[in-house]
Amino acid sequence: MERWTFYTAAGTCALATHIALHEAGATFELVKLDLGAQQQQSADYLAINPKGRVPALRTPQGVLTETPALLAFIAQRFPEAGLAPLDNAFAFARLQEFTSYLASTVHVAHAHKRRGARWADDAAAIEAMRLKVPQTMTACASLLEIQLGAGPWVLGERYSVADAYLFTLTGWMDGDGVDMARFPSLQAHHERMARRPAVQRALAEAES
Repeated sequence: MERWTFYTAAGTCALATHIALHEAGATFELVKLDLGAQQQQSADYLAINPKGRVPALRTPQGVLTETPALLAFIAQRFPEAGLAPLDNAFAFARLQEFTSYLASTVHVAHAHKRRGARWADDAAAIEAMRLKVPQTMTACASLLEIQLGAGPWVLGERYSVADAYLFTLTGWMDGDGVDMARFPSLQAHHERMARRPAVQRALAEAES
C-alpha cells in the first residue's frame, strides 16, 4: 500500500481534496497546519511545498499541489471509485474546465477579501478589492447556478470530484456577501453534499 501524507488547514480549499480522498477510500496520514501560526511558512513545510500553501499531497512519486491537479490524480488513481468520467475524454475535459474555473476565477475573487496584499501595496486599493468581493462572488455564483442546472451534481447524474470542490467554495459565499437564496441550485447542491459521509468525515477531521 502506498503511503500518502495530506497537508491541510481548516477553512481552506484543501477541504475539496480531503473529501475526495475519503470518497476514494484512500489511506493517508493527515497533517493539519495552523495558518494563524504561519506553519505553512515554516522551513519544514516549505521543503515539502515551496509555495507555502495548502493543499499538498506527498506520495512515493513526489509531492503534488493545486486542487484541480489533486482531484484529477485521485480520480485517476482510484478509478473504481467512479469519481470522474475517465473513459470519456470530452466529459473529463468538462470536469477539468469546471474545476479550473473554480481555481482561477472563483477562488481568486474570494481571496480579494483578505488577501488583497497579494496584488497591491496601496491600502486604498486593497480596501477597494475587499469591497468588490460581494459583486464578483455573486457574478461567479450566477454563472455556477446556470452551469449546475437541475443537477443534482456538476456532471448531471454523475457524482465527481468537481462536486467536492464546488461544495468547498460555495461554503464561502455567504461570508462573501452572496445572497444564496438567489441561487437555489447551488444551495441545494451544498445541502446535498453536506449529507455525504465523506464530507462529514473530512469536515470533522479538518476542524477538530
